[in-house]
This record gives sequence, structure tokens and C-alpha cells, in this order.
Amino acid sequence: MSALGHYLEEAGIASVAIALIRPQAEHTRPPRALWVPFELGRPIGPPGDAPFQRRVILAALGMLEADNGPVLLQDFADDDPREAPDAAWRPPIPPADGVESLEAGVLADLVDAELRALAPAYAKSCTERARSTVGLLGAPPAAAADYVTAWLRGEQPQSLAADMSPILSLRFAVDDIKAFALEAALAGGGQPSSQQQGDWFWNETATGAAIRRLRRTLLTDEDERAKLIATMFMVPALRIPPGG
Repeated sequence: MSALGHYLEEAGIASVAIALIRPQAEHTRPPRALWVPFELGRPIGPPGDAPFQRRVILAALGMLEADNGPVLLQDFADDDPREAPDAAWRPPIPPADGVESLEAGVLADLVDAELRALAPAYAKSCTERARSTVGLLGAPPAAAADYVTAWLRGEQPQSLAADMSPILSLRFAVDDIKAFALEAALAGGGQPSSQQQGDWFWNETATGAAIRRLRRTLLTDEDERAKLIATMFMVPALRIPPGG
């Protein structure tokens, strides 16, 4: 963003960036940047909260009126209101204990059962919210789940999409089942924070454990694309345990 911002400024077009990582903005020094204390992937705040998002956008645009610079970095004053934990929220399925050390095939069977158990909550969530982010792969959630568990069992199935390599298809299948589970967790009108959802998914589900297992497996693959996808896209950095 910094290089693009300076290019636009040189062309006479004022620019402002919204920064999620303050040290990065300090290092790249865009002409104007508003740092926001939100989760990665949420640069204007919580989904579905239009008034709050409007405040963020207006704060960023307001920086265009400042006459100091040439580099200006400001902090947005408020935290994401959805980051307060919901004490009343309960996960849609019981926790899966002791799954990290299971044989891959057994873990895959548990993932199959877990995602079937989440299906009613996912359907309810879709009805209540009238939307879903599942569908990157272009296949039904059940097909995405089958594809991921096939890889977990040591198979290398053909891609589910004609225009994708198998490993890219796996990446999007993983994204779809993560979204499937996290959207299921919203059924019933609860408002868990993203940390609550993440703690549940990565620490208490067989599906989260399976994705971490797949990541470790792909990191030893000879295919550099597989290593790249495992490193960059499968598990958030904060959810990778030391040494793993």
C-alpha cells in the first residue's frame, strides 16, 4: 500500500490506508494511515455493524483534511464491540477431547461425524443470517468435508474443480469447512467474539485438530505449492502451537 499510496500522491490523488498491523504501517510509511485495533480480515470492524463501520470509514476519510504530514499515522479510538465475550454463548456440539494423538483415519472419521452434527446448526445459521461465506470451492459443504478427510487419510484425490489443482482445491475445501463450523456456532442468535469462536474451533473440535494435522503433513511435502499453502493459508499464526 505504501508504494501505491505515494504513487497516487505524486499523481495528485490523495490516499489513506486502513492498517491492521501498526508496526507494518510505521515501517512502510504510507502518506496517511488509520490504525484500527481489529482482528485481521476485519479492517472496518465487525460484520453486520454498519453504523460502526461507517465511523471507521469516516475517520479514515477525515485524515484527508489534515494539513500535516507528509506521513500521518493515527489510531482509531475504539475496539471492535464484538470482541467482548458472550457469557451466554455455548458451542453447538460437545468438545472433542484427546484428538491430537489419534491415528489419521480415526481422526478423519471423527471429523466426518462432527461436521454432520454441525449441519443442522449451520442450516439454522444460514436461515437466521440470510447469508453464508461457504462456497469458495463451488461444491457443497459435504463434498468439501469428504475432500479434506480424504487428504487426511493419506489419499490425494482429484480436484473438485476443473480449473484448480488438487492442492488449491484442498485449500478452498479447508476454508469452506472452517467457515461451515464457525457459522454453525452463530446459530440461535448468540454473539460469541471471534476469539471465543476461534478458541472453540481450534482447541475443542476434531476438525480444528485435523486441519493442524494436515498443515504439518503438507509442510513436509515435496511440492512447494503445498508447503506454501500449508504455511500461509491453513491455520492462523496465533493458532499454531510452539514447534507445530
